[in-house]
Amino acid sequence: MAADTDRPASPDTQATAVYRRLRSDILEGRLSPGVRLKVQQLSSAYGAGQAPLREALAQLAAEGLARRIEQRGFRVADADPAEFTGLIRTRCLVEATALREAIAHGDAAWEDAVAAAERRLLRLPRSLEADRFVPNPAWEVAHRTFHAVLLSACDAPPLLAFCQKLREEADRYRALANAVAYPGRDVAVEHAAIAEAALDRHADRAATLLAQHLASTGEFVRLALERRAALAAE
Repeated sequence: MAADTDRPASPDTQATAVYRRLRSDILEGRLSPGVRLKVQQLSSAYGAGQAPLREALAQLAAEGLARRIEQRGFRVADADPAEFTGLIRTRCLVEATALREAIAHGDAAWEDAVAAAERRLLRLPRSLEADRFVPNPAWEVAHRTFHAVLLSACDAPPLLAFCQKLREEADRYRALANAVAYPGRDVAVEHAAIAEAALDRHADRAATLLAQHLASTGEFVRLALERRAALAAE
């Protein structure tokens, strides 16, 4: 009998796989805000049938990452400055609270994990090229890991889940800001300061530094959105 791995992927499996790829491409900025999501082109690019693609796009629309265009298919959700302003304010409040909880409850294993995550992030280049910003996928993974580990000792799972949701929603905006922030912004220094304050159990300082870190990202996003608006108006 042939192994299950030899069978063609079922439509459900294919829809799930293409949904994950599309979602990743939207969140990491490879599919820009407002771009049309044409099923025929996506079918060729992602190697998926049109039915699984439409199912994946409908799921992304339900999450707010895509928009259904009447009689014209789908497009990536636009980058809304007002939406992002509310998002970053909420992240500052919520993640600062979660970090305070993590510092209060974190044990030695948490301390080791935070230190290791910060070291790993420091060793990786932010950009694959020095003279212009080219995203480094390994850095992006390490960055998400650092922020997740930092809050991981918080003993309120619903709060952590909310933090993760907000972080994912902010990711696609952050992708817009990367080219604006690079190379002037030294995020390694910011991450190191947050980690140091957290490991020293200085909850107020750590929470303040984290909120400032998020707010700084928000300012670069605002600049990026202003540039996009100016280019669109030309």
